[in-house]
Amino acid sequence: MNKKALITGITGQDGSFLAELLLSKGYEVHGIIRRCSVFNTARIDHIYQDAHLPNVRLFLHYGDASDGTSISRLLLSIQPDEVYNLWAQSHVRISFDQPVYTADTVAMGTLRLLDAVRDACRALDGGRPPIRIYQASSSEMFGAAPPPQSESTAFHPRSPYAVAKVAAHWFCVNYREAYGMFVCNGILFNHESERRGEPFVTRKITRALTRIKLGLQDKLYLGNLDARRDWGFAGDYVEAMWRMLQQPTPDDYVIATGESHSVREFLDEAGCLLDLDWRRHYQLDERYLRPSEVDELRGDATRARERLGWEPKTSFRGLVRRMVDHDLLLAQRERMVTDACCEQPCKGCADG
Repeated sequence: MNKKALITGITGQDGSFLAELLLSKGYEVHGIIRRCSVFNTARIDHIYQDAHLPNVRLFLHYGDASDGTSISRLLLSIQPDEVYNLWAQSHVRISFDQPVYTADTVAMGTLRLLDAVRDACRALDGGRPPIRIYQASSSEMFGAAPPPQSESTAFHPRSPYAVAKVAAHWFCVNYREAYGMFVCNGILFNHESERRGEPFVTRKITRALTRIKLGLQDKLYLGNLDARRDWGFAGDYVEAMWRMLQQPTPDDYVIATGESHSVREFLDEAGCLLDLDWRRHYQLDERYLRPSEVDELRGDATRARERLGWEPKTSFRGLVRRMVDHDLLLAQRERMVTDACCEQPCKGCADG
């Protein structure tokens, strides 16, 4: 029988890449999505399968990190072999504005999931292997700790998001030690792609610069350009998530490239690819500055390399090019629509 996996946050960047990977490996994949008045499945539309058709291996279910009952019900119904916990309020700057909500979804949401999995394992015990859990920890937990950061580096979180991730991380360690559960914390450093949400700085840069290149906007508003991050490709990182749950024993792993680059360097690389001087369009917006900044994150992924056999495949330059190429296509399509509208004004345009 094919393995079954349950992914919380399947509609996010990581969830979409992970779903693709697991389907390619023959898994039956179940994803939890939040009920919304509009569809929010754009990242997985290309792999969506109509449940009415035969041999379907991707199923979506409604649920929420705040609702432990729905999690328990789904676990008993699906009986997954693996659970990948990716849901969260994941924007660091917004966590300063919504600290309580962030703490509830990130920390308490993880605790609810752990508790539900523990109870499900007891209820389903019949000689079957225990459910294995992947927890999406974050490099933001290291905060002010000097680089390079590894699994042995002490956490020094600098945002409500990071504090909540630290709590979730230690909940996982506690449940692993207290109940013998198979729980792995993947401490992923910044990982990006063309599927990254547009409010996040890397995607904000590539979207804005490609639109500026085609005359669709003029300004790019950003915060601190000197912050340094260890940026990798999300598609590479989900491979590490899967490899963690294939190990004989659970552990925690840093997943990173080992290189750090500043926001300014990301701008330089994207601008070079577009033959565009971003400095002519950049403007500081203090609303994007964090009350407490994280100066540099640079991971040491030695453990993942030695035990999981994992290494990043995509370079920093390759990542930026991938994102710029994708967003340039979006900007070109937008330019075509804008030009067509100007050539043949619609009634709304004609009326002023």
